[in-house]
Amino acid sequence: MALIFIRTAIIFITLLLCMRLMGKSQIGEMQPFEFVITMLIAELACIPMADSSIPLMYGIVSVVTIFILHQVVWLLDLWFKPMKTVICGKPSLVITREGVDSYQLRKNNLDVSDLIESMRVAGYFNLDDVYYGLYEANGSFSALERENKTPTLPVLVIDNGRVDKTNLGIAGIDRKNLDYFLKQCNARPRQVLVMTVDGNGRVYFQKKGKPYSIEHIEVDGKW
Repeated sequence: MALIFIRTAIIFITLLLCMRLMGKSQIGEMQPFEFVITMLIAELACIPMADSSIPLMYGIVSVVTIFILHQVVWLLDLWFKPMKTVICGKPSLVITREGVDSYQLRKNNLDVSDLIESMRVAGYFNLDDVYYGLYEANGSFSALERENKTPTLPVLVIDNGRVDKTNLGIAGIDRKNLDYFLKQCNARPRQVLVMTVDGNGRVYFQKKGKPYSIEHIEVDGKW
């Protein structure tokens, strides 16, 4: 027991020193390569702690090697700017003044519901609450907000051509009224990238490949 305690303490101190030397980004929001390094360090550190038959030095050398690789990547990122894009990626502009950019969403393996969730976390509940929205290289969401945000909570009725029947019921809209609305907009469900509706019947509507527009639809009460 005493041996395991001592081995664990040594690995802990080694990890603590390496993480401190790697900088604050290891504690906060990480770039992709930093996340990989953190996962590797955690795995490598567990092996000598769990198995006393493995020499302790193996674990220490592995952790120090990862630290050295981290410093090499950091220097490449610092000295050769094109490497930053290769290693860390670059921000993706997913909302423009014309609306949601479906290409950028697909490029980042995201859909409209993922975007709306990220916006809610950032404090934006309507897609038109921002002029521009982007995902940073570390996955966080940033936005340039409009002066006057809409104080309502919309639900996603159509997501990339798929009608959400549950949200349609929450919005108090039957399928007949939805079809009539789409007919007025000269669209079919599969042609719609995103459609949200709030309790006042305010609609954020965007066809695939087209700018968004703000419309209105009759809803059964407010929520």
